Amino acid sequence: MALALETQVQLGLRPHVHPYLFLIFFATLFEYNLHRLITVVYVPEALEDEKYEWLRQHKPGFYLMVFLSVTGFVITLFQAKKEVLIALAPLAALALFYSTPVRHLGKKWFRLREIPYLKIFLIAGVWSGVTILLPVIHSGRSYQVPFLAALLVERIFFILAITLPFDIRDLEADRKVGLKTIPMLFKKTNPLVLSYLCLAMFAAIALVQYPGMGMSYITVALLISALTTAFFLASEKLQVLPFYHLGILDGTLLLQSVLVLVFYFLFKS
Repeated sequence: MALALETQVQLGLRPHVHPYLFLIFFATLFEYNLHRLITVVYVPEALEDEKYEWLRQHKPGFYLMVFLSVTGFVITLFQAKKEVLIALAPLAALALFYSTPVRHLGKKWFRLREIPYLKIFLIAGVWSGVTILLPVIHSGRSYQVPFLAALLVERIFFILAITLPFDIRDLEADRKVGLKTIPMLFKKTNPLVLSYLCLAMFAAIALVQYPGMGMSYITVALLISALTTAFFLASEKLQVLPFYHLGILDGTLLLQSVLVLVFYFLFKS
């Protein structure tokens, strides 16, 4: 939801909370918990893993969150434009089948996330598509394809940068189940190098994209976002905190959006 507001600013629009933003929020909340829900139902022994500690201790709250996300999603469906729903459908399908089995292979259920090396690219692609394409469609305005492509690639690079550490965290667990991920390709080099490279590409696009459009304040906000995210990635003291991945790294998305909105209201409004 916050990223969609950020996109409105990047599109040259005044940020405004439209109904489709709540659609994104509730859909994201449901998909975010869908993988955990499937784990609870079909692989309860996996809950012993440290990353599911919160879920083990707060199961009633978790079920309530799933119920509210589904209810909110259904309600907001009726308030969104038809064009937005049509654009959302394929992205929602990818997000759904990321965690949900799509076909039976022998005795195993196959999920999109199990395709070798594809997991973080699916996440980055769906997140970027939802938070950029939906605001564009809802605006009803026409934009040049190169501009939208640069905006999409910029978002993808940032999400890749903060998603890779999740795969690094799950490296041993993924090895045990035979899931091939990007960090497994880095045998002698720290896979975080790829995160830094993605941040560098994200920053490079921000430096080129906005100054010529009279929106240098967005460049400054995004560069601050890139630098703070690089610090979070490099900090060994932060990496040992229990909320490092789901709190700090996920929180960089919110921080970036807040920075863009603050700089917009300071220098544009």
